[in-house]
Amino acid sequence: MAHNASVGLDGSLLLTESPSLADEILLKEPRSRNREFITLVRVMRDFIRGFRVLHFVGPCVTVFGSARIKSDSPYYELARKMGAAIAQLGFTVMTGGGPGIMEAANRGAKDAGGRSVGCNIELPHEQKPNPYLDRFVTMHYFFVRKTLLVKYSYAFVILPGGAGTVDEMFEAITLIQTRKMTNFPVVIMGTDYWDEILPFIHKMAKAGMIAPSDLELVHATNSVDDAIAHIRSHAIERFGLHLSRRVRPHSRWLGERGLPPPLIALSKLPPLGRRTEDLHPGRHSDRS
Repeated sequence: MAHNASVGLDGSLLLTESPSLADEILLKEPRSRNREFITLVRVMRDFIRGFRVLHFVGPCVTVFGSARIKSDSPYYELARKMGAAIAQLGFTVMTGGGPGIMEAANRGAKDAGGRSVGCNIELPHEQKPNPYLDRFVTMHYFFVRKTLLVKYSYAFVILPGGAGTVDEMFEAITLIQTRKMTNFPVVIMGTDYWDEILPFIHKMAKAGMIAPSDLELVHATNSVDDAIAHIRSHAIERFGLHLSRRVRPHSRWLGERGLPPPLIALSKLPPLGRRTEDLHPGRHSDRS
């Protein structure tokens, strides 16, 4: 692969190298101890940067989907409507920060006066952040990015996409299934596109590869209203979320940046218990 980054004698990247090659170097054969340590430092730096930028943006709902969808696609319009509806619930809309479905969901959030964030990835073919983001961070490592897209969310919405979207969908389901993560709602939309994947999940249950109860981890619908009702009952009501105008204190010298409260009316989200800001830090340790 052609690139203009300099490489060490053992083929590894220095700390100043092109971040688009970070995963390629990480996944190569074992290298010297020093070079492996440098890789660990780079991974840690990626995590720290992500934590500092995104720590105060939640609670979120993450929308996954293809970067290749055009704005005249019905899936783009569905994602835009879903982004607006999520924002009207009081959640921050989080995406991978790129074009296509991601742009549509972020755009919908902005249409509704909600908050919109992205977790982008540095690629050899540059993926620029879309213009509908209040805040974004660009990661060097795919697995760090996937962790951050899951970490801050109370629900996951899956729209049509390619291999990356399928990977993100099944990773979220697997984390919930294995109880590595709380049972947050996973909503699949654009069911005509998934008309082979959804029956296959049922086939896995029929063959005993997953438990029949695992089928309840996924909610498939084409209706924005139905999807929002599912998220309301399985996230807002289940975890007692309450929209608050209180802005959590943050430290600029640590690289932390808070987001202002959304512009939508507080009446969109009825009081149901603790503030979302109070619940957010320990949410993954809460089990039903």
